[in-house]
Amino acid sequence: MKLKESNIFNLISKAFPAGSPKKEGRFAPIYGLFERHEPKPRQTEMAFFTDTSICTGCKSCEVACKQWNQIKAPTPKWSGNSYDNTQDLSYLNWRHVKFIERFPEKNEVNHPAPKNIDNLLAEKKIGEWLFMSDQCKHCRQSPCHQACPTGAIMRNEFGGVYYQTDICMGCGMCIAACPFGVPEINPDTGHSVKCAQCYDRLRDGLRPACVTACTTGAIDFGPREVMVEKARARVKFLHEHGHPEASLYGCDDFEHYSSLNSFYLLMDKPSVYGLPENPITPTEHMPMDYLRAAATLILCSAVVVGTLM
Repeated sequence: MKLKESNIFNLISKAFPAGSPKKEGRFAPIYGLFERHEPKPRQTEMAFFTDTSICTGCKSCEVACKQWNQIKAPTPKWSGNSYDNTQDLSYLNWRHVKFIERFPEKNEVNHPAPKNIDNLLAEKKIGEWLFMSDQCKHCRQSPCHQACPTGAIMRNEFGGVYYQTDICMGCGMCIAACPFGVPEINPDTGHSVKCAQCYDRLRDGLRPACVTACTTGAIDFGPREVMVEKARARVKFLHEHGHPEASLYGCDDFEHYSSLNSFYLLMDKPSVYGLPENPITPTEHMPMDYLRAAATLILCSAVVVGTLM
């Protein structure tokens, strides 16, 4: 938004342009400070589809995200959780590749090495790796969007959740509202940040940087209906080829939460990947908090009145 006047007191009697919101009492001068623009025409709803069954954990998506968005890259530190050196989604990591190792505590050792490829392929496979390239879920009904008090969070014309950092005041309400723990405040700027869906690339007809960098095609992006169709076909293929554990996460509505515009094909339960089995908007837990706060206020007021009497 563009600032039009420097003196707010000159706006009390200012005539609003045709089509502007009606005056709302004492707040009207504040609204009048800003030039109002029509929203951009709605485009085809876009979505990410991440197939963890073919993710190799190469972290190309992480590098591409940092490079395109010019995100600072600190010195890597081993998390102690497999080969992960970026640890979690944060203001420095808008995309994070999770490493999940599942091996028995005791492994057979000192056995002869296979002499040929046939013997190697015939060996019993012990343990497995799971990888997942994680990011903002771009929820179709996003609680961070609803919680933002300044309007810094918006839904762009492609259906993505976009943070306008120039009007973010760093209150952290979006952080409290997100059931996936995605946004984080950048301590250098004081603004809340997360994956922007490469909005600047989308407006130029390009796909997100992480998608173009993915070496196996595990991350796909396109019209949501196309991605859903592709995801369902992939799950069906895996089920038919001996992987009944394959399932989709976020493709459809949850019991208490909307579907996602960044959904996943998982090879185990969501909790294994650090995802909530049934996400819920945090405000759903707040009615009792409000009730307790009201009861506390009444009790304190009674004590104060009793003391004064």
